[in-house]
Amino acid sequence: MARCPRSGAAQRAVERALGRLRKSIRMAIIRRRGAKGIADMMMTTTFDRRQFLRLAAGGAVVPSLWRTATAQAPYPTRPVHLIVGFSPGSAADVSARIFAQGAAPLLGQQIVVENKTGAGSSISGEYAARAAKDGYTLFLATLSIVTSQIIHPDPGFDLIKDFAPIAALAQATVVLVVNPAAKAKSLADLIALAKAKPEQALCGTAGFGSTLHFAAELFAQRAGITLTYVPYPGSPQAMADLVAGRTVLMFAPVSTVIGQIAAGKLLALATAATRRSPALPSVPTMAELGIADFDVGLWVGLEAPAGTPQGVIEKMAEAAQQAMHSPQAVATLEQQGFVPLEGGPDEFDRFIRSEIARWSEVARIAGMSG
Repeated sequence: MARCPRSGAAQRAVERALGRLRKSIRMAIIRRRGAKGIADMMMTTTFDRRQFLRLAAGGAVVPSLWRTATAQAPYPTRPVHLIVGFSPGSAADVSARIFAQGAAPLLGQQIVVENKTGAGSSISGEYAARAAKDGYTLFLATLSIVTSQIIHPDPGFDLIKDFAPIAALAQATVVLVVNPAAKAKSLADLIALAKAKPEQALCGTAGFGSTLHFAAELFAQRAGITLTYVPYPGSPQAMADLVAGRTVLMFAPVSTVIGQIAAGKLLALATAATRRSPALPSVPTMAELGIADFDVGLWVGLEAPAGTPQGVIEKMAEAAQQAMHSPQAVATLEQQGFVPLEGGPDEFDRFIRSEIARWSEVARIAGMSG
């Protein structure tokens, strides 16, 4: 039987389809054979149409090769390293280890937490941003890295351009604490003290531009007061002087001060969240005490170097959500003053951008931006 001649449009459609099929086969061979496959491709002349159609066998070879290539490249096949910019025992480190413990069984591989401290986690951020884009080096992004980039606009990497968001993990509740001997037994007392004698409203911070410095500055802006900041090399030193009575107040994660509060060494005035903390159910929120629009959480989330395969990101995002929302993880988080967060790659990306905008405005008003 004679075949009908193809029209020009039909011929072009066939040519386009063949072009796509050729490309798919080449990519499948490369994926299957790695460097050898690329070398073979370079040494082989271009397929003529008959060779190509025989190889394609009606297109059935493409799915077969694709399945073979995919089956030979599972993820992960070795331990994944999670880079944390804070010391062991810090709020960020605690949340990272809760994630690592919960996600490892889901992924079938160990997640190794590596602490690379310094410069508000910029050192760890630069290290992770320059890592291989294969999903085996991840970064624990925090509010601190946002505030650090606002204060130091050129830290060696760009949080938006150099990273691919994976998932939001958890948020530590921040609490305003004072020394019990201070003349501030309530939030109203503290505000009155700061308005009358700002030089006596000594607020300890973990250095200029630190996350908790930003939290204190937002409080001052919302309350219409001026605080006298006392910077320290880190939170432990600031906490020690607050307990000793050398300063009056400090913002801190619940997880780091709950012991001192229980022992009566510190007095909690208010939490910086929209809801009361399960770890401190008797402590009111700032909103309850008349300070509106004051929601400060020390959030943490997962990121990978920009260019990491989307399939890897999606698999890790799914594991992260399952790990952080298991009953065991939720109970552990709440004991430490955390709440689990929801949000995959797109949601976490939007959240980070909104945080950059929000805290940039706080810095602008306070004259803190770099």
